[in-house]
Amino acid sequence: MSSIAEPINLFDFEAIAKERLPKEEYDYIAGGATDEISVDRNRRAYATWAFRPRVLRDVSGLDLSTTVLGAKVDFPVLIAPCGGHKKAHPEGEFATFRAAAACGSIFAVSANASADFTELRQAATGRLWLQLYPFRDKATTKEWLARAKQDGYEAVCVTLDSQWPAKRERNIRNQYENRRGANYSKDRPRPQRGTHPGGGDPAATWKDLAWIKSIAGLPVVAKGIMTGEDVALCAEVGADGVIVSNHGGRHLDNTLATVEVLSEAVNAAAGKLEVYLDGGIRRGADVVKAIALGAKAVFIGRPLFWGLAYAGEQGVVRVMNILREEIEITMAKCGRPNIASIDASTIAKALPL
Repeated sequence: MSSIAEPINLFDFEAIAKERLPKEEYDYIAGGATDEISVDRNRRAYATWAFRPRVLRDVSGLDLSTTVLGAKVDFPVLIAPCGGHKKAHPEGEFATFRAAAACGSIFAVSANASADFTELRQAATGRLWLQLYPFRDKATTKEWLARAKQDGYEAVCVTLDSQWPAKRERNIRNQYENRRGANYSKDRPRPQRGTHPGGGDPAATWKDLAWIKSIAGLPVVAKGIMTGEDVALCAEVGADGVIVSNHGGRHLDNTLATVEVLSEAVNAAAGKLEVYLDGGIRRGADVVKAIALGAKAVFIGRPLFWGLAYAGEQGVVRVMNILREEIEITMAKCGRPNIASIDASTIAKALPL
């Protein structure tokens, strides 16, 4: 039995998951690169913005809906492409997809998912994106793009910050061996980066992203962008969106937090593509701050595992609903009746406490 009877925020969910999951699985999910400074900074950086609440504005009919790549979502919290949901619950990605569909959100399915892409598509009526890397094996890229279109995936999310393996010391100490994703062909070796399995080709360049865009036949969103220069290059090759992300601090330590570079990314995008954010989202207030800084929507990663560990599909639904409730409270207190009304005047830069 957990010491927490009923979780009321995302931190409670993590505490329960830490008790329930094997140590090596919890450490794999929670951990980051080397000293985990970026993991911590992603979270703490939200405290450097404060709200400017407004009163006597009609907030009797709050509307949290917005559009992502031109289609409506019920609220601006999406599920990030994180591999191996079976680490936290036997139903894995199937439970996550059903939860995302029930919440009117989007589930970006990891290249390293523990569920077959096609079988997953049949699990619910909802919106799916497919994540991949700039694989060295171009045949794998073509095969996955063809499957994505055939199976009704709405977009391709190309992760660009995983061209070289990270040093994750929790995994080293635990002698953790990550399982092979379910979608790599049994008769073809898993795509390689250098001498390490998985991830992107270390020789990949912007030409590779342009090539993926040219053959995808679907909107392409570039993930792992942390500078305005790279946002501009994404726009040049025709990307439809970018996810400002430092991979949850799991690949390169000592970066700025994603929310700290969000304004730079939005300015560089200049309205040519949509800008999303992941990293450190634990409160509905964080979501509102990200939108005020120009994000179209945000993605959550680790919290979905904590929800799965708590109660599978219903645990993920509960995580999403807690964020929804906190977004509603923040919007109402700030006098913002809909997502479009959340602008830069909603927040002010504040000294850290």
